[in-house]
Amino acid sequence: MPEPYIRTALPDDDEELGVLDRATWSRLHAVVPAPQPPYAPFFDDRHSAADTLVAELDRRIVGYLRLGFATPLAANVHVRQIQGLAVAEEARGRGVGRALIKAAVEETRRRGARRITLRVLGHNAPARKLYESEGFVVEGLLPEEFLLDGKYVDDVFMGRPV
Repeated sequence: MPEPYIRTALPDDDEELGVLDRATWSRLHAVVPAPQPPYAPFFDDRHSAADTLVAELDRRIVGYLRLGFATPLAANVHVRQIQGLAVAEEARGRGVGRALIKAAVEETRRRGARRITLRVLGHNAPARKLYESEGFVVEGLLPEEFLLDGKYVDDVFMGRPV
């Protein structure tokens, strides 16, 4: 089985990443409503191509990871945050998510940051297990932070040094 090829996104990836983002939407990880047309561009003021890692298998985009700053504060520039991770259904179980996380940690280190953090919904056991296997630990919990489809869901804050 080939290893996923990880690269920085290009502006031309916008449409393909938008399709992937919509195809992978799920209440397992999303707190916003399902996307509806007309669809917004994938890249916006908060998320640029330069801050997005793309995973390819057989020259096709099958996953992405968005990196951003945890806050806009100068005192916090040493921290990067994973602000989105998605893997196409047909590529799951092939190491795509793990490869994206490893690349994000390396990119965070390359950019001079000291820590990388993320937020994950408490009921998203597969994602939490993957993050923990890559050295992330729970650093905080916001109980019942979101009401999704009539159920309260915890917001879990995780982080690790790079």
